[in-house]
Amino acid sequence: MKYGIVLFPSKKLQDIANSYRKRYDPHYALVPPHLTLKSAFDADESEIKSITRELRQIAKQVKPFTLSVYKFSSFSPVNNVIYLKVNPTEPLHSLHEMMHKGALESEPEYAFVPHITIGQKLSDDEHSDVLGQLKMLDIKHEEEIDRFHILYQLENGSWTVYETFLLGDDEDC
Repeated sequence: MKYGIVLFPSKKLQDIANSYRKRYDPHYALVPPHLTLKSAFDADESEIKSITRELRQIAKQVKPFTLSVYKFSSFSPVNNVIYLKVNPTEPLHSLHEMMHKGALESEPEYAFVPHITIGQKLSDDEHSDVLGQLKMLDIKHEEEIDRFHILYQLENGSWTVYETFLLGDDEDC
């Protein structure tokens, strides 16, 4: 089965992202707006038990942190993806690094650029037009992140939560 590990932003930020995703992201109906910590990977039942145990340990090591979105950007010319750029804080980088060690050992496919995709698979002209309009907008959003999620992919291609992990030491709760 395919799994992935993500952060889901607040409903407010998801609503902002979805206002663009409805039109510009063909994956709009498959997964809510998210920040990917670990891209899709395959695991069987025994592997996922070991992975979720490790994720519980990772969650205890990372305290809740502030997620800050500060502009629209793009991965062009590599690909025509438009996204909300997230400030690459130390806790976010640490969390990403931990998602690629131990039971989760793998080399990330791309350098970690924290973002929330709002448009992809756009033609060159549409990408240029949409990005040009969005860059004129002023977006500043901050919120507290206190959990991450492991998702699994259903047969229809959509993603759903397998388990949620609260950040911080259990004793602090």
